[in-house]
Amino acid sequence: MKYNCLGKSGLKVSELSFGSWVTFSNQVDESLAVSLLDIAYEHGVNFFDNAEAYAQGESERIMGNAFKKLGWSRDSFIVSSKVFWGGDKPSQRGLSRKHIWDACHSALKRLQLEYLDLFFCHRPDEDTPVEETVFSMDSLVRQGKVCYWGTSEWSACQIMQAYVFAKENSLIPPLMEQPQYNIFHRHRVEKEYLRLYSEVGLGTTIWSPLASGLLTGKYQNGIPNDSRANLNGYQWLKDRVVSKDGQEKISQVNHLKGISENLSCSLSQLAIAWCLKNPHVSTVILGAKSEEQLEENLKSINVKEKLDQVILEDI
Repeated sequence: MKYNCLGKSGLKVSELSFGSWVTFSNQVDESLAVSLLDIAYEHGVNFFDNAEAYAQGESERIMGNAFKKLGWSRDSFIVSSKVFWGGDKPSQRGLSRKHIWDACHSALKRLQLEYLDLFFCHRPDEDTPVEETVFSMDSLVRQGKVCYWGTSEWSACQIMQAYVFAKENSLIPPLMEQPQYNIFHRHRVEKEYLRLYSEVGLGTTIWSPLASGLLTGKYQNGIPNDSRANLNGYQWLKDRVVSKDGQEKISQVNHLKGISENLSCSLSQLAIAWCLKNPHVSTVILGAKSEEQLEENLKSINVKEKLDQVILEDI
């Protein structure tokens, strides 16, 4: 496992990390959660990603119980949460000072931790001045509740606005962004953020390296019965798969399958390794619903070195 500095900070994050979005819910067997975290940790993963919105906080509770059972030294792993969607009431959403404060303390309680290493603004909030959000995050860092703060799915302009305001007012600026990035979804990471890497030292903790399963090949013959696309709350994924754009992407996977076969790896490993080749990607967040799936995806680091310039251009 390789470890990268997160942006311009000295924090070393494993190039592969573990996310709970598609993994932990109130239906998951907590013993499986413990096993998945343990496998990731034993393979060198040190960053574990979560959010208040995942399973309405249940994901954080499950992860917190797993941490307690595993008994790892707190200085050996990195944990994140995100703030934006905390509930249905007006004060439970967005990036106001109150909700940021409440979300942080609720996450700490569910995770059974004294501080968060990373805290993300899960989406931009048009109703809250960016100044209020920056002041609130700076306050949490100075109180020792958060080590670093960042954004998720913010535009380059919005990130720069927050950064400039923080620097002009001697506040702690955002360090990292969590964008979607995969073979089918590239523009923001490769084009829009390009100046931010050098000018503000932006780090990235990218999500959906498998494009919600499109890059695994599992939708080649329709939607499998055990797919997330058939679960309650995932109609958006089913719509994406059956859409014209989704079907075009699925047809393109056939070409990628030929590349993966030549490299003696799975489509998933190829897609993850492709993300790892981007020098602006600090860490690739993996999701897994089984031990076998996680073990397979963790082997992507062995495929990364096989991707030469000819193969990358082909992809």
